Parts: sequence; C-alpha cells; structure tokens
Amino acid sequence: MSRAILQVMIRGRVQGVGYRAWVEYQATASGLEGWVRNRSDGSVEALFAGSPKHVADMVALCRHGPPSSRVDNVTSETASVDELSLRRTGEAFSVLPTV
Repeated sequence: MSRAILQVMIRGRVQGVGYRAWVEYQATASGLEGWVRNRSDGSVEALFAGSPKHVADMVALCRHGPPSSRVDNVTSETASVDELSLRRTGEAFSVLPTV
C-alpha cells in the first residue's frame, strides 16, 4: 500500500476560529496520522500521512476550513517520515503548541 506524507501551510484567518481542532477532527476521521500547530505569523501548519487519496482529500478540505475561517492560501510539499516524530507519544494525530 502506498503512503503519502505532505506538510501543509494554511494562511488567512485561521487562528482563533477552531481551525486546529477542525483539522484534528477531519484528519482523525479520515484515518490520517500527523500533527497540526499554529505558527507565530498567524498561519497554521499541518502534516498529513496516509493513503494518497485521503491525504489529497484532506488538503482539499484545508482550502475551505471550518465555517468561521477564511483561507487565503494553502501550500503543500512532500515531507519525510521523520516529521512524524513531532507527534506526542502514543497519538496518531497531535495538536502541537504554537511555534
């Protein structure tokens, strides 16, 4: 089974509107592994790992976000499996502190 790992940066009005919790819920419901965190510049960064279709679907969802958000731009790039080590021990998907 193939596996995709993408690191995604989301810009717009995405902090303070439940975006991280929404990403966690959507990713977990899709069976994805990874993490999400706020960045000090106001963007949200996420890492998604799983089947290529589920990862692509998650990136597409990120382009819309929850109803209270306004997404201006989403960029993604291939990431290494080493990036998954940022997750909390025992969690498939983690919400990480702001960096």
